[in-house]
Amino acid sequence: MSATHLLLALDLVGVLAFAVDGALTAMRRTTLDLFGVVTLGVVTAIGGGMLRDVLLGELPPASLRTWYYLATATAGGLIAFWGHALLARLSRPLLLFDTMGLSLFAVTGARVALEAGLDPGQAVLLGALTAVGGGTMRDVLVRQVPTILTGGLYAIPALLGAAVAALGPELGGRPLVWSLAGAALCASLRVGGVLRGWQAPRAALRTPDELEE
Repeated sequence: MSATHLLLALDLVGVLAFAVDGALTAMRRTTLDLFGVVTLGVVTAIGGGMLRDVLLGELPPASLRTWYYLATATAGGLIAFWGHALLARLSRPLLLFDTMGLSLFAVTGARVALEAGLDPGQAVLLGALTAVGGGTMRDVLVRQVPTILTGGLYAIPALLGAAVAALGPELGGRPLVWSLAGAALCASLRVGGVLRGWQAPRAALRTPDELEE
């Protein structure tokens, strides 16, 4: 399998994982019907990639130029809708699928940006956008505070994973190896943040009296 085909395979796995995650999240937060659940699954799965492609000037976005992105995202939404009882038996199913989607999209988004001719620094930003964009759109649609704003480790793991995928090859070695390393780093930080309660640094709020001292 060529590197391009493997990158596509990883991207589709991320689409499926994020579609399942988005649909399960929608079912937990709202009382949507089948169409609503699948729609939010699709938005979660391809929203970030569409934003990336628009910024790259790749129009129409890749998810609309081919059939398999939408088909994979729709399948993920249907799996969540009809199989939620079975998925609920898994340990932390939302964390599992969210982590898979986040880590895979961070590195594939960065690689797509690099292949489009962007510098590594710009690719890192677009990799993170690919990873968090769809989930943010989902949260807005269900009127929830986006996950990236709630203080947990979410955007930071995506940025670091994308950085490894984009900057690592500059040091030598195969891009695929660096991409897998970036995905592993992103997944480790995300899971550690949830299970161990790791938080991003917070600003220390001070009262007017404290400021005058």
